[in-house]
Amino acid sequence: MAETINYRSLDRLTHALLGRVTHGLSPASLALAYSDWLAHLAMAPGKQAELLQKAARKMMRFTVYAARSSVDPNTPPCIDPLPQDRRFRDPGWQQWPFNLLYQSFLLRQQWWYNATRHIHGLSPAHQEAVDFAARQWLDMFAPSNFPWTNPEVLTTTWQSNGANLVQGWMNFIEDWQRNISGAKPYGAEDYQVGKNIAVTPGKVVFRNRLIELIQYAPTTNQVHPEPILIVPAWIMKYYILDLSPENSLVRYLVNQGHTVFIMSWRNPTSDDRDLGMDDYRRMGIMDALATISRILPGRKIHTAGYCLGGTLLTIAAAAMARDGDHRLASMTLLAAQNDFTEAGELMLFIDDSQVAFLEDIMWEQGVLDTTQMAGAFQLLRSNDLIWSRMVNEYQLGRRSPMNDLMAWNADATRMPYRMHSQYLRRLFLQNDLAEGRYRVEGRTIAVTDIRVPIFAVGTEKDHVAPWRSVYKIHQLTDTDEVTFLLTSGGHNAGIVSPPDHPRRHYRMTTRHNADSYVDAETWFERTAKQSGSWWPAWQQWLVQHSGEPLAPPSLGQPEQLTLSDAPGEYIYQD
Repeated sequence: MAETINYRSLDRLTHALLGRVTHGLSPASLALAYSDWLAHLAMAPGKQAELLQKAARKMMRFTVYAARSSVDPNTPPCIDPLPQDRRFRDPGWQQWPFNLLYQSFLLRQQWWYNATRHIHGLSPAHQEAVDFAARQWLDMFAPSNFPWTNPEVLTTTWQSNGANLVQGWMNFIEDWQRNISGAKPYGAEDYQVGKNIAVTPGKVVFRNRLIELIQYAPTTNQVHPEPILIVPAWIMKYYILDLSPENSLVRYLVNQGHTVFIMSWRNPTSDDRDLGMDDYRRMGIMDALATISRILPGRKIHTAGYCLGGTLLTIAAAAMARDGDHRLASMTLLAAQNDFTEAGELMLFIDDSQVAFLEDIMWEQGVLDTTQMAGAFQLLRSNDLIWSRMVNEYQLGRRSPMNDLMAWNADATRMPYRMHSQYLRRLFLQNDLAEGRYRVEGRTIAVTDIRVPIFAVGTEKDHVAPWRSVYKIHQLTDTDEVTFLLTSGGHNAGIVSPPDHPRRHYRMTTRHNADSYVDAETWFERTAKQSGSWWPAWQQWLVQHSGEPLAPPSLGQPEQLTLSDAPGEYIYQD
C-alpha cells in the first residue's frame, strides 16, 4: 500500500511540475483529442477528397486574386476577415505584397476550420478542442504578428525612425520586470482599492475565515425594507461591483434607496486546501444571511449572485427551500450557470483528463494559482489578449490605456484544492445540480424547490457563461416568475453597465409558470431590443418586489461594534 501511494505521489509531482510550464493545461487531453480527430479523418476518404477539392479551389481563387490585384490594386479580396477579426483593418493590408500575405492566411484558416469539422464519428468535445488548437497555432503565425510582414508596423517604424521599436523594447522590459517580481500590470497603479475604486462608504459587520460582510451606508432618507445581499464570484475580488464611483453597481443601488450588503471573499492559501463547496455555502452565504437577519430581524432578503457566486447562491437557495427556510425575497443570477451541458469554450479545458491534471497541480500547491487560471482565459481570446497586445505595445510602442475594470481583472485570487475539484467534477463534468444529484448536508437538493421570483442576466458576448446556458434557468425552476434579461457586452463589461454608458442595449421578458416555454433562439428573435443600461430595469424589478420605503437601518449588529471601514481587510490580501 505504501509503495502505491509513493508511486501516485510521483505522478502528482510530475503533473504539478509540468503544469507550471503549460499554465495548467493537460497535454494528454489535447493528445487524446488530436488522435481521435486523426483516426476518424484517416478512415474518411470522402472527407479527405472534400478537403483536397477545397484546397484546390482556394489555391485557384488565390492565384486569380494575385494576378488581378497585381494589375488593379482595387481588386476585391477573395476572402474577408470575420467581423470580430481586427488584425487586418489598416489600409496597408490592401497594398502588395501584404494583401497576398493576409489573404493566403485567411484561406488557410478557413481550410483548417473545414478540416476539423463535420467528421462523422468524431467526439464533439474533441472536434472543438482540435479546432481550438488549430486556431491557436495559426494565430501564432499570422502575418500581423511579425514586424517585417505587418505594413502598419513598417510604416510606423519608417515615420518614427524606429522610435516605436525602442519604446516597444522599453515596454517589454518593464512588463518582464513586473511579471517576475509579481507586480501588477502597467497602469494598474492608477487604480488603488480604497482610494479611487471600492470607495462606497460602509462598514465590515461580520468576519470569519472565509468572508467579510460589508454593509453600505445609506444615502437616502428612506430605503426599501428588503436588503440586498450580493454574492460575488470568489475567483476574483468582489469590487468589480464597486469600481470607480461612476461604474459602481453598489453605489447605484444605494443611491436608489436600497440597503446593500456584499461578501468579500478571503484569498485562500495552501492552509485552506480542504475547504469545499459546502464550506463556501455555509461560511459564505449562510453566515451572511444570518448576520443580515440579526441586523434586520424578520426582513425578507433580496439576493444576487455573480458568476460562480450565482451558482453557489442557487445551491444555497435550493437547500433553504428544501429545509423550509423562507428568508429570501428574490434571487438574481448575473452571468451565472446552473446547467453546464453547454458551458461554452471553457469546456475545452474541462474533461476528465484536464480535471485530473488540475487536481494534481492543486494537490502539490494546495490551491490553484492565479497564473494557472489566467493561461486558459487568455487563450480563449488570444487575438485580443496576447497577439494584438504584443503588436500594439511591443512593435508599435503604444501602451493600451488602463481602466478600472482592467485593473480589477489583474487582481486575481486563488482557489482551494478541494473546492475547485468539487466544482469542476460535480457541476461541470457531472452536471449534478441541473440533473438532480447535488447533495447538501447528505441530502439531495432540487432547483425546482426554489419558488421566489428569479431575475437572470446573460451577456451577448460571454465566453465564460454563454447566455444560452444562463437562459436554461427557465427549464430548471418551477417558480411562478422568471425574468430573463440579455444585455450587450461580455462576461464582465456587460455586467458593469452604468446608466450613462454609451451604446448599451438589452432585451427583457418575464415568463410565468402558466406560460409556454420559448427556446433561446426564438426568444432572441421575438424580443425587442431596448436602448440603455440594464441596471435601471433590474432596480425597478427590485422595487416591484419590495415593500414601502421606511427609515434606513443602522450599520452593524445591535449592541456590537462594526469591525472596520469598507472595503475591509480581505480585499488587500495578495
